[in-house]
Amino acid sequence: MYRYDEFDREFVLARVAQFSDQVRRRLSGDLTEEQFKPLRLMNGLYLQLHAYMLRVAVPYGTMNSVQMRRLAHIARKYDHGYGHFTTRQNIQFNWPRLDETPEILSELAEVEMHAIQTSGNCIRNVTADHFAGAAADEIADPRVYAEILRQWSSLHPEFSFLPRKFKIAITGAPNDRAAVQVHDIGLQLARNEEGETGFTVYVGGGLGRTPMIGRKVRDFLPEADLLAYTEAILRVYNLYGRRDNKYKARIKILVHETGLEELKADIEREFEAIRGGILTLPKDEVDRIEAYFAPPVFKAPGDESHFAAAIETMPGFADFAQRNLNEHHQPGYTSVTISLKPIGGAPGDASAEQMDVVADLAEKYGHDEIRVSHEQNLVLPHVLKADVPAIYQVLKEHGLAEANAGLVTDIIACPGMDYCALATARSIPVAQRLSERFGTPERQKEIGDLKIKISGCINACGHHHVGHIGILGVEKKGKEFYQITLGGSADEKSSIGEIVGRGFSYEEVVDAVETVVDTYLNIRSGEEEDFLQAYRRVGETPFKEALYGTQ
Repeated sequence: MYRYDEFDREFVLARVAQFSDQVRRRLSGDLTEEQFKPLRLMNGLYLQLHAYMLRVAVPYGTMNSVQMRRLAHIARKYDHGYGHFTTRQNIQFNWPRLDETPEILSELAEVEMHAIQTSGNCIRNVTADHFAGAAADEIADPRVYAEILRQWSSLHPEFSFLPRKFKIAITGAPNDRAAVQVHDIGLQLARNEEGETGFTVYVGGGLGRTPMIGRKVRDFLPEADLLAYTEAILRVYNLYGRRDNKYKARIKILVHETGLEELKADIEREFEAIRGGILTLPKDEVDRIEAYFAPPVFKAPGDESHFAAAIETMPGFADFAQRNLNEHHQPGYTSVTISLKPIGGAPGDASAEQMDVVADLAEKYGHDEIRVSHEQNLVLPHVLKADVPAIYQVLKEHGLAEANAGLVTDIIACPGMDYCALATARSIPVAQRLSERFGTPERQKEIGDLKIKISGCINACGHHHVGHIGILGVEKKGKEFYQITLGGSADEKSSIGEIVGRGFSYEEVVDAVETVVDTYLNIRSGEEEDFLQAYRRVGETPFKEALYGTQ
C-alpha cells in the first residue's frame, strides 16, 4: 500500500492547521457562511439537511486495518456510531459538529488520511477496481496509475477551480469493475501488439441530469504519456468548459456541444504541445510507485478440505462462497466481498463495531488490506480459501455475511432525503423495502444477477441511470414519485437506462419493481439469461405493458 512521503505529511498537517483557524473564525462570526462555504468544501465538509457531513477520502478505495479502526473510532466519538461508504469509494460521516471537525481531521492525519479533494470544482478522488492487484483477469494493477494521478492532481494550480467537479476512474482488467465509461475521464489498461502497457481513454461520461456514456478518444495511450494526455484533456476542458450554467459545465456537455472529432483535435493539439517534456512519465517513477503496491508474500495454498466441508455442512456458507468470492490470480487465494447490504438495512452503512471486525479480519487473514467498492461494499482482496469458513463465521456473528453480491438486494442507494439537502425523495427506505420484498435466499437465486440503483434526486449519486433497474425519486406537487429506468449498465458494455413511463408513488414503487422482475422471469429464455441480457433481447415493450397495460 502507498505510504505518505514527506510532502504528503507536511501538506496534510498544514491543511489541518489552516482549516482549524477557518473554523475558529466561522464560529466567532468573523466569517459568514457564504465566506466559509468554499473553505469547508475544500476540506470535504458539507452542510446537509440536518447537520454537517464530512466526506473522508479513501484513494482508489484502499486502506489498512489501522485506518479502518480510526474510522470506527471517529464514528463512535464524533458521530452516531456508524459511517456511510459511498460510490466514490469514500466514507461519509453524517453528524459531525463543526467545532470538532478540525480534531477529526487531525486524527485522520495521524493515520495518513484526509478529506481533501472530496468536494469542490477540482479533480476528485481517483477510483479504481476494488479487486485491483488481486483479480485473475487483471492486466496490471490500476492503483499504481491512480496514485500517480493523485500526486499529479493534488494542489495542481491550473485545475483547482475547474468549471465543475471532475472525476477519473481506472480499471486494470477487460471486465470493467470501475464504471470507467461514466466518468469525465475513464482509463482502461491495455497492452498493444508489442506487449507494452498503456490505456484506452474515454472522455465525457457522467450521470446527473444529463447522463452520457464516455466517448473513446484513444485506443491506446502509451504509459509514458499518461500525465501529458490527461493534462491536455483538463486544459481543453478548463479553457472551453461552460461557467455560465453549472448544469452545463461538465466535460460531457463540452463533448456534446463541440462534437467528438473537434474535441479530439483540440486535445491532440494540446497534447503535442506538451508531450515529451516534464510530464513524460519516467519508467523508474512508475517502478518506484509500483513497489508500494507489490503483492503481499503469499502463503502456500492451505488444506481446502475444510472449505469443501463447510459448503456441505455450514448453514449459508455455500451461498456465500458462490456469490461473495472473486477469482484471485494466486492459486489457493480468493477475494472476499463483505456485503454492507443486510436485508432491511441502509445500503453502504457500517457500524463502528463492524468496522473494527473488518479491521481484525484484514489483519488476521487478509494481509492487512481492505478495499471499498464503488458498489458500497467492502472487500478483503487477499484471503486463503482455507480461511474463508472462519471469516464467514465471524462475519455472520456481526451481521456482515449476507450472500448477495451482485443480486437483487445488493442495492446502490444515495442517502436521499433522509440526509441530503438536494434530495427531493427518499432513497434508503425504498432500498430497505425492496430488499425485504426480495430478501429470501430462494427468491434471490431465482432472479439471479440484477443491479438495482436508486437516487433521491436528478444528481444521480445512486447511479440509477446505469442500474439494470434504475429508480429516480422526484417531487411532484409535494409528494414523492419514482421514475423507473431499465437496461442501464456500468460495465465494459455501458448503457444508459431507458425511462419506461410515468412515475410511481412511494407506496407503489416496490410493487412496480416486483412487476418488472416478474416480467423478466416470465420472458427469459432460460435460467442462464440474466435480466440485462433479456432486456437487451426483447426491449421495453413487455415491461411497459406489464406496468401500464396495453398502450
